[in-house]
Amino acid sequence: MLVNSTLAFVITLLGLSRTSEAAIAASKREGDHWGKNQDRVSEVPQQKLEQLEPLLLSSKQCNIPPDSRFDCAPEKLLSQDECQARGCCYVPVSSKEPWCFFPTNYSSYKITNLTATQTGYTAHLIRRVPSFMPDDIMNVQLDVIFETKGRLHFTLKDPARKRYEVPLETPKTTSKESSTLYSVQFSADPFGLIVFRQSNGQVLLNTTVAPLFCADQFLQISTALPSSFISGLGEHLTPLTLSVNWTKITLWNRDISPVPSANLYGSHPFYVVLEKGGLAHGVFLLNSNAMDVLLQPSPALTWRTTGGILDFYVFLGPDPSSVVRQYMDVIGYPFMPPYWALGFHLCRWGYTSTAITREVVKNMTTALFPLDVQWNDLDYMDAKRDFTFNKDGFRDMPDMVNDFHHDGRRYVMIVDPGISSTSPPGSYRPYDEGLKRGVFIVNATGQPLIGRVWPGPTVFPDFTNPETHLWWYDMVKDFHDKVPFDGMWIDMNEPSNFVDGSLEDCPNNKLENPPYVPGMLGGTLKAKTLCASSRQYLSSHYNLHSLYGLTEAIATHDALVKVRGKRPFVISRSTFASHGHYAGHWTGDVISVWEHLYYSIPAMLLFNLYGVPLVGADICGFLNSTTEELCVRWTQLGAFYPFMRNHNDRGSKSQEPYAFSPEAQEAMRKAFSLRYSLLPYLYTLFHKAHSAGETVARPLYFEFPQDTYTWTIDRQFMWGAGLLITPVLEEGIRKMPGYFPLGTWYDILTGSVIHSKGQWILLPAPLDTINVHIRGGHILPLQEPALTTTESRSNGMTLIVALTLEGVARGDLFWDDGEGLQTFEKGDYTQIFFLARNVSLEVRHLFSIAKLC
Repeated sequence: MLVNSTLAFVITLLGLSRTSEAAIAASKREGDHWGKNQDRVSEVPQQKLEQLEPLLLSSKQCNIPPDSRFDCAPEKLLSQDECQARGCCYVPVSSKEPWCFFPTNYSSYKITNLTATQTGYTAHLIRRVPSFMPDDIMNVQLDVIFETKGRLHFTLKDPARKRYEVPLETPKTTSKESSTLYSVQFSADPFGLIVFRQSNGQVLLNTTVAPLFCADQFLQISTALPSSFISGLGEHLTPLTLSVNWTKITLWNRDISPVPSANLYGSHPFYVVLEKGGLAHGVFLLNSNAMDVLLQPSPALTWRTTGGILDFYVFLGPDPSSVVRQYMDVIGYPFMPPYWALGFHLCRWGYTSTAITREVVKNMTTALFPLDVQWNDLDYMDAKRDFTFNKDGFRDMPDMVNDFHHDGRRYVMIVDPGISSTSPPGSYRPYDEGLKRGVFIVNATGQPLIGRVWPGPTVFPDFTNPETHLWWYDMVKDFHDKVPFDGMWIDMNEPSNFVDGSLEDCPNNKLENPPYVPGMLGGTLKAKTLCASSRQYLSSHYNLHSLYGLTEAIATHDALVKVRGKRPFVISRSTFASHGHYAGHWTGDVISVWEHLYYSIPAMLLFNLYGVPLVGADICGFLNSTTEELCVRWTQLGAFYPFMRNHNDRGSKSQEPYAFSPEAQEAMRKAFSLRYSLLPYLYTLFHKAHSAGETVARPLYFEFPQDTYTWTIDRQFMWGAGLLITPVLEEGIRKMPGYFPLGTWYDILTGSVIHSKGQWILLPAPLDTINVHIRGGHILPLQEPALTTTESRSNGMTLIVALTLEGVARGDLFWDDGEGLQTFEKGDYTQIFFLARNVSLEVRHLFSIAKLC
């Protein structure tokens, strides 16, 4: 036990002497990532914002380059006559570009009375003629707010009628920031907004490229992009860098196993663009309605959303890490997970009794595999109803959980939002009490909307209702009084529904049948979810649908804080912007195939960009049966997911680590040991995410933005600034190339050194190895591993000191009790900074109050 903040370290020093040139592997670079698109950069003269210069347009013409054409038929295919009746150009082509597209002088809005305000500028926009969409908003108010040095905020609203806005608490500004990294220009007629970087004149946002639309159920705005290197706009099964080859990205939360081009469980309307010279900027559209985002090769981007307002934030960086931090300044920094949450989690749909669940834990211990958290899927419930446990296989469930606690482990179970509505009156308190308190989403007649999920007919809590939060707390507390669980796994919260809309179908109205339907799977808003016209406390489900998982996560987070009095642990499938402030995420029902092993890396990295660092995929896959080699490689990669859980389906072969051959087990055990050794470093990274808006797992380009070779790398990644992970992602591979940016890199297990000039190096990768390298200049705190974090936290610590060629390295360690509420905010922690210069090591305590154990 470590008491009174006295931490003892064994120090391993790497790189004290220079390695000979013969030991330096080399690989010549080929070419440069910057191509034609990056040479076409618009320059805007730096003029005062007060100067309003109308954009001079030529007569109607259609000789627009194909890559720069913007679709004039977003909602349906049009004939030539129909297209030209809209005042648009019609040129049939064989490739992906639109046939019907806007001419350069298409009628849109014009600016009137631009006025300076205390926070920036305001203006009124007037549409002279109606668009081809119904219910145009003919007068629009533009507000441009200079919020901070690196953050610009602008909104487009209806000044005459209050419209739905996302109920996310964001920073408020009372005065204009005087010194900014950006400047703004306007085009008067047609309206356009241009944002450019002060340091070099680079255009970051240019909405003059296509007309603005503001109708009741169709809002569209386009912008040129300074480069084709764009990441974000989740959740989808994509590489880290999105294709700009006429790609349509749909945001509307949906229950579906990850497949290409499908809208998945979360909506994150935020992107990061890399610019020439390693600069970066980001854009966030605070809008929760169903939307499409279109990317085209010019490069350009178009937002199309079906409601709400246009509420944009532009983040100037100037580097990728700063962009993400600026984004988190708006949506909230991530929550600090309990230390035990960083250990190994094990689950399966199919542990049908406490006896089987206990046997799994026993087998893990016997096989010497660490296990911190045991989970149960639906099997524990009585008739698949929330807040119950069946008296057959799980009669002794409370005793089982207490036994886990006695052994230093924790317990988590699944909870779905759907509440069974068919139990006899008086027999199922969650439904009876919820009905009495009016907490369920209602249909057009004011009655609870009834869908169908696992228990049969179900109703759905409305988590935008404050009374629902109180009811949810009561249900969580009642169940916790019986079964002292440690965290909650909230699933099916897109929300998922086994029927489209409801058991009685949905009304035929404009919310169910909007004039523009984004490209969601199923083709309708109600597909596999609730009626869009159903009513919630704050608004219609049409507006609130993609917030359902977030609002449930907030209610669950708050309930666990009150019930347990400790740091909450919540893992959710459905997410929206700001989710990471309350909960973590797993990437859903991935398939046991090598392709999904790879895609788990960009998914993990993108959720770190979205401010959700506690993220991971189901190790070895959830659907279908894994193979031994795939499971070994997935376990090695999973050891470096911030959230590490093995979970699979009831119809698949067993994939617990002990279910494989001795050779496979030994390879997995080696990966487990490495992760548990690194937990102090990982925990420190989570502290930095929580306190300073940093990422935990990050793309290489976050650390090396000026190295264009890193921009598209998503088969390697980093933990913080100091650790490079190069997993094997293909069957049968025993050697693999890894990219090493400029610097000195040390193999974490052997200490062998690579002095890289920025090059690809062929690495040995036998089945029992995942390549992990420490970056020169960093000091990593390690701890002797054990079978639980309860035990390992009492073990001795080690420092690995990886020196640069100049003989310097730095690092730090954050340490607290591992589960107390707001330990950082209260000062109940120890933080230690390390500085190495050749053979000397300096250690400095920043703060030390807590009793550590």
